[in-house]
Amino acid sequence: MDKSLLIFIAIGLGALYLVTNFIGDIQAEDDAYKNNDYAIEHKYDQYHQVDSIGQPILVFANVDIKTQMDAWQASELKQEFLELFPDYAEMRKFVKERTRGDELQAKLLNTIENVEGKFFSGTLNAEQAKQVLDSLK
Repeated sequence: MDKSLLIFIAIGLGALYLVTNFIGDIQAEDDAYKNNDYAIEHKYDQYHQVDSIGQPILVFANVDIKTQMDAWQASELKQEFLELFPDYAEMRKFVKERTRGDELQAKLLNTIENVEGKFFSGTLNAEQAKQVLDSLK
């Protein structure tokens, strides 16, 4: 009995060794093919918050302008902002109420002013104005 118990334990340890090594190899191979779409989609989630009335806002504190612009480009707020076109007063109000970050607000408000002037002077048509607002850099 002792001999069969030792054989049983040896076979069990051998099987355990094979299974753990096999699973480790699978996990190592899987990391190379891991889907990074989730990380890319949620890269800027830390800047999204909800204000006191339940509206989503972008909040930037001590963040460089490039990160602010990238987060703006990736946010759903940008689409909501573009839907307000050509009501420039509403667009300004939207930027002031729904974004927190002096550099981003200044850049957006400056772009709105420039586009509004060019749109009403006839330099830009509606489609061009919307493209300038959409491709803000």
